[in-house]
Amino acid sequence: MTLPLMPKATAVWLIEKTALTFTQIAEFCGMHPLEVQAIADGEVAAGINGYDPIANHQVTAEEIARCEKDSEARLRLAGTSSPVARRSKGARYTPIAKRNDRPDAIAFVLRQFPQLNEAQIIKLLGTTKDTIAKVRDRQHWNSANIKPRDPVILGLCSQSDLNAAVAAANDRLAREGHVAPVVMPEIEDGNG
Repeated sequence: MTLPLMPKATAVWLIEKTALTFTQIAEFCGMHPLEVQAIADGEVAAGINGYDPIANHQVTAEEIARCEKDSEARLRLAGTSSPVARRSKGARYTPIAKRNDRPDAIAFVLRQFPQLNEAQIIKLLGTTKDTIAKVRDRQHWNSANIKPRDPVILGLCSQSDLNAAVAAANDRLAREGHVAPVVMPEIEDGNG
């Protein structure tokens, strides 16, 4: 079961503002009932301000009222409006095993999606402007071994992220009055 944000602060609020049992609060917040009792007695979490789970859309007032009437009932978190987990902003970590694949992915994106600007490629693949320039100009230290490979297959980005970046780039080109380039997929000959 997923826990509410800031479980102790949520427990403090539930103790102060509701008639829920210690067991109900403990199960909802992922705590032991004795810890909830210690919070109620003022022995634990004395300086913590209560965190209102209703105002923060983690639980509804109706759900709390339902559980107050039945001490055997258990609180359930309210469903989120966005079921898709969003990646937090900031640097994207690439495992060491995949770092050597990044230049291949950059070469693929530069060839297949020339409409993407450097900022979009940086965000999509978690790379730097310098690395993109070196791959583009064939100045990369390993340029002899770089083979354009799909970043989705390499696991460096998701297909939805790539599609969103391409769609944004195409929209930008359309606003500027340019036509989005159409790149034909490479066909491998049988000579391997």
